[in-house]
Amino acid sequence: MRFPGFGYTPHFIQWRDYRVHYVDEGSGDKTYLCLHGEPTWSYLYRRMIPHFVARGARVVAPDFVGFGRSDKPQDEALYTFDFHRQFLLWFVEKLGLKRITLVVQDWGGLLGLTLPMEVPAIEGLFVMNTTLATGDLPLSEGFVAWRAYVAKNPDLACGKLMARACPHLSEAEAAAYDAPYPDFASKAGVRRFPQLVPEKPDDPGAATSRKARDWLQHSWRGETFMAVGAKDPVLGRPVMNMLRTWIRGCPEPVVIESGGHFLQEWGDEVMSKWEK
Repeated sequence: MRFPGFGYTPHFIQWRDYRVHYVDEGSGDKTYLCLHGEPTWSYLYRRMIPHFVARGARVVAPDFVGFGRSDKPQDEALYTFDFHRQFLLWFVEKLGLKRITLVVQDWGGLLGLTLPMEVPAIEGLFVMNTTLATGDLPLSEGFVAWRAYVAKNPDLACGKLMARACPHLSEAEAAAYDAPYPDFASKAGVRRFPQLVPEKPDDPGAATSRKARDWLQHSWRGETFMAVGAKDPVLGRPVMNMLRTWIRGCPEPVVIESGGHFLQEWGDEVMSKWEK
């Protein structure tokens, strides 16, 4: 199936019992590893991939298990913080990725920002509307409301959500976000992600996230670029300004005033700021 602006050859790899899809474009000794969030998939990066490739780099964008073109196991108990994190650690090693810049947003950051302390190949961060969920700070009211909404709407209409959040999307683009999830059974991962965000200090993933926060504050030596979609009610300026203090040497964030939570959908504007 073809989607607007996403004419990339699908690649698949087997991890444990699951077939995982990823985009793999361009070539070079530098890799941009693009990690999506909830409830999206690698399609979210279609506006940004060409910019990275044009810089003579390799761009890799996987779909988490339960999302996009990857397998969608129906057992919701399977989806845990550690499950997805272990996949990312394995994926980086299996593909032999080198000189990595992590490009993260939403769950891409919740998971991805815990990787640099264990993956020396990560030398850069490209951070958009995300955070670390450390369990020792209260979750934002916007996120608590979002989590409750998903719990009340377990058959989440992903395309409609994206169209509301990104009013400039065409009908075909919004439909591309619905395409991987044709029925209730296919949305186990979509339902689970909001429930997995660590809220208390002993929640799964919280200790790892605190360790990552400490490491990024004191040991991170790479370059960081941060962009914020100002209209994001969940992970907007206040959350990102705090995250900035957790990343050693992080510069002032670039603010995209018209941008929302899914900032990649304003990708051309974001990339024009980055390329300067």
